[in-house]
Amino acid sequence: MHILITNDDGPPSDQSSPYVHSLVSTLQSHGHTVSVVLPHTQRSWIGKAHLVGKSIKPTYYRPSPLRVVDGRLSNSGTTSPHPLPEDSTEEEWILVDSTPASCVQIGLYHYFQSRGPIDLVVSGPNYGRNSTAVFSLSSGTIGGAMEAAVCGFKSIALSYAFFDRNHDAGIIAGASELSAKLIKHLFENWDDKTHLYTVNVPLVEHVGEKKILWTNMLQNSWKSGSCFQVIEVPSEIDDSASDIEAQNRKAEEKLGKKELRSNTGGLGESSGGESGSQTPNGGQHIRYTHKHFKWAPRFKDVYDSVEESEPGNDGWAVAQGFTSVTPLRANFMHVGGFEGEIKL
Repeated sequence: MHILITNDDGPPSDQSSPYVHSLVSTLQSHGHTVSVVLPHTQRSWIGKAHLVGKSIKPTYYRPSPLRVVDGRLSNSGTTSPHPLPEDSTEEEWILVDSTPASCVQIGLYHYFQSRGPIDLVVSGPNYGRNSTAVFSLSSGTIGGAMEAAVCGFKSIALSYAFFDRNHDAGIIAGASELSAKLIKHLFENWDDKTHLYTVNVPLVEHVGEKKILWTNMLQNSWKSGSCFQVIEVPSEIDDSASDIEAQNRKAEEKLGKKELRSNTGGLGESSGGESGSQTPNGGQHIRYTHKHFKWAPRFKDVYDSVEESEPGNDGWAVAQGFTSVTPLRANFMHVGGFEGEIKL
């Protein structure tokens, strides 16, 4: 089989992308032709996005042989702005400064023609689980597989659910061996109604001896409020008189809106966050509080939803140490039962 590999964690790294080289090596040992196009850096939580208007530039990664150091895999390699000569036998992967979905497009249509048609796209293995709707709908790993599916290719999104960060070489090797066998099985027994599969393999000892289950995707949601943490940043600017006047106009507008809410019984405060002295005199300083926002989701929402769920979903299966396989279609499925004209 000719398999195209992408991921959303970027090139091999002990810190941020510790699994992809293990999977590639294992698939090659099973006799598959493996072509690799990865984002040049971390692209998690980006779904099936493309960076519109951006010119994408490839670089070329040459992985060093995998080594085990103190029981852990050591990922290393070199990057070059120039590709190897066509007659070179050295292994080379493509890195692009874009998203997993773009990697798939570029890998399917712009490289590797000399290796024959691509039979299957595998996106992953992700550094962490992609189970339940909250994770899956934002996953760059699943986004890459979705992109392949809407291009008419069979695809599998593969995630390794870790329970600690030891990255034990034996456990990772076991997960990759199981994944290679499961990838072959799914490809050879592909269900015609399925566009892609999302697979979660737990990083546990003897994973190859544990159950592999068909699962549903658990529908869940963020329940604890915003996934962003507010960081208050004190700032000071020295504006021209016209800029200060514009600031004053905005302050008046916000004050008016606040009063309107107060008079009408509304709730909430002004969203501007300005503080300190504001004067219209040219050259005066305006002190204010500037908000920054840091992505900080409360994963407890996901874990609670799994604990409260019935057996049979992907989150539950992974929590039991089982491998989950969830068949998906590459769409946002409509809700049935709505027909005819809407009259207002």
